[in-house]
Amino acid sequence: MKRTQVLELPAEEIVHQREIMREFASREDRPRTYFVVTYGCQMNAHDSEKLEGMLLEMGMTKAQSRETADFVIFNTCCIRDNAERRALGNVVWLKELKKTRPEMMVAVCGCMMQQPGMGERILRQYPFVDVAFGTHNLYRFAQLMLQALQTRRRVVEVIEEEGSIPEALPVHRSSPYHAYITIMYGCNNFCSYCIVPYVRGRERSRASARIIEEARQLKAEGVREIMLLGQNVNSYGLDVEGELSFAQLLESLDQVGIERIRFMTSHPKDISDELIDVMARSSHICHALHLPVQHGNNRILQSMNRRYTRESYLDRVALLRRKIPDISLTTDLIVGYPGETEEEFEDTCSLVREVGYDSAFTFIYSPRAGTRAADMDGQIPAEVSSRRIQKLIGIQKEITRERYARYMDGVHSVLVEEISKRDENQMAGKDEYNITVNFPGTPEQIGQIVRVKITSAGESTLRGEQV
Repeated sequence: MKRTQVLELPAEEIVHQREIMREFASREDRPRTYFVVTYGCQMNAHDSEKLEGMLLEMGMTKAQSRETADFVIFNTCCIRDNAERRALGNVVWLKELKKTRPEMMVAVCGCMMQQPGMGERILRQYPFVDVAFGTHNLYRFAQLMLQALQTRRRVVEVIEEEGSIPEALPVHRSSPYHAYITIMYGCNNFCSYCIVPYVRGRERSRASARIIEEARQLKAEGVREIMLLGQNVNSYGLDVEGELSFAQLLESLDQVGIERIRFMTSHPKDISDELIDVMARSSHICHALHLPVQHGNNRILQSMNRRYTRESYLDRVALLRRKIPDISLTTDLIVGYPGETEEEFEDTCSLVREVGYDSAFTFIYSPRAGTRAADMDGQIPAEVSSRRIQKLIGIQKEITRERYARYMDGVHSVLVEEISKRDENQMAGKDEYNITVNFPGTPEQIGQIVRVKITSAGESTLRGEQV
């Protein structure tokens, strides 16, 4: 049943939290510097921007490194086992540092903390962690920090219910010309391999009026590109009676006039004709779409609970290519899913060849406790999964080479982001197809959109000359 209104946190609660931030800033015993370590997706990156906004309002300044910071916070990911192990490994690394600097404070938050039993595990195994909290109570961060400071005791708070959507939190954006806008939280899909619905909660859409106003404000501040975020942006608005659809929201944002609009992630089952039409006729929506297929075999897709078939996915791709001929498609692919046969793996390889993605993120299936797939029979041996993923990577590399060859001599619009990491005389930025382009330029061009003629390509980047 749809709600009649957006689940928005009462404004007075945010006012209260910002009062706590100011109280924290007035304390002489507070940490003076901070460092945020972020793992995971763009949603986590944007959460870290909110944490930084709160930290600055709490009277701290950013340290040059986590080694020199008075306070270090790890914003964690748990989508795959190696992400969790990496995060916990880095947390443990601080244990020795804290022995030499006992006044240093450490916090852990994010998706990993939202897993059942993780709060108790932190209390038991990581006694040097001062504060820990989950994804649903990020807005209470300052309150938890103040409590830890006042009591000199560890504070662990993980709320199981996803609760309401906090608005008007301070945000310190990592870029003055690129900005994330979260349009919804949570996920209703419950793919058999995925932990996200359990740690991010069910779908909750922000009010479209809030999103559009945020975009207008960002345009006034000089932002050139926005990225709309959600676990499944295509289902935006479906949880609220009378709210805009995602296609209608995109059309409204297109009229705001920000030069570039991107969005992710899109679930293939919810790619509508209306959405494709809006993308095709828009002035500012980039012709780049990340459309995770995960697998090319129908039996595996059904077991994954993806709720589309290989054939329906290819139909969507065909329509996208017909309506938007220059569209750049990227995807996610999983190999070694429980019970995957050699023939079923070959179905993924053949689908990749048929679609012709510009690039793909390939992953070996990682069991996550609490998901249905983790308890399935037929777990694939590591050496088999490794062989399969190497073959898939090789296929995609060849396709990427062919796709990039089509861009030769074309002129692309590049939003300049930074000095190239490999050559200080080169600038680097993303083109309209979300591909990194390197070209001779100057630091003064950072934040500008420049026209670049593509002259050559690397494995994952393009190179060119400004025109």
